[in-house]
Amino acid sequence: MNPVIVIPARMASTRLPGKPLADIHGRPMIAWVADLARAAGVGPVLVAAAEEEVAEAALRAGAHVTLTDPELPSGSDRVHAALEAFDPARRFDVAVNLQGDMPTMAPADIARAVAALRPGADIATLVSPSNDEAERANPNIVKAIRAQDGRCLAFTRAPAPWGEGPIERHVGVYVYRRDALARFVAAPPSPLELREKLEQMRALEMGMTIVADAITDFPKGVDSPPDLEAARAVLAARRADVSAR
Repeated sequence: MNPVIVIPARMASTRLPGKPLADIHGRPMIAWVADLARAAGVGPVLVAAAEEEVAEAALRAGAHVTLTDPELPSGSDRVHAALEAFDPARRFDVAVNLQGDMPTMAPADIARAVAALRPGADIATLVSPSNDEAERANPNIVKAIRAQDGRCLAFTRAPAPWGEGPIERHVGVYVYRRDALARFVAAPPSPLELREKLEQMRALEMGMTIVADAITDFPKGVDSPPDLEAARAVLAARRADVSAR
């Protein structure tokens, strides 16, 4: 495999406008995400920026940058468009879609997601187990349902699976084989995707194989001002821990 990490980022967030440039301890969020992507050590880092100001911030952070159409419908579409422009020779056969609003993601977990892309799988991702009943009932916590071999059978916002035992929260990072990504973005949204508002259901309805590895932490995306404050606290604690060593 020859992976590249692609970070889709755009300013037009409904609940947190200007999110990629949100300040976290004196640096924009996109710079933090670019840093952790680089620290994963799995390949070059490319930011799929929808606006010039995001592109400039990403360049200052040391990432490669491609400007993408802000009207593209999803992050996956932005990843595909940026990769086609960045690598028309198709040197990279695996694309890691790392969300631009995941500044607390651990670099080792990105590498773990890449390692999960086993032969025969089209897409790899991560899950995190939880026994929290509030999270089970929270529709904003997406649940993955997996077979024993790690294949994902479904994703849902509903409390699932039924019965005793932990849920597995989906961690929003995707590792695509490049051909699978091209097929995915060429297909229209699927019925279950539209119903659940979960893009990954399109891949399952297309017959693609998604596999997932489990991690113990649960990095949450930054979707609101309280999420931003929580990310600032997490990253401040990490910096303090590094300084104390």
